[in-house]
Amino acid sequence: MVNELKLDILGTSFAISADEDEAYLKKVLTQYHAAVKNTQKISGINEPLNIAILTGFLLCDEINKLKQQTECESSEVQNRTMNIIAALDQALKGCENG
Repeated sequence: MVNELKLDILGTSFAISADEDEAYLKKVLTQYHAAVKNTQKISGINEPLNIAILTGFLLCDEINKLKQQTECESSEVQNRTMNIIAALDQALKGCENG
């Protein structure tokens, strides 16, 4: 089901259509509004286009940092899993020999 969402950001209004739930789209829009306000606050920039560009850049930075964190955590989980499997193998071999 295609939902339409009206966007009103930095003085520009338009509508988008997406194959996402309306509640999800509104959640994303709320998050973007918060990101725009944060960008304005930390940068002091007042030009809408510059705010939008900087907000997009900061959000991409955040996404990449989260991906790196997830990859590190995934690697750590994989290492721990392999250590557990090795310990279980060793314990089972001890049971077979004993």
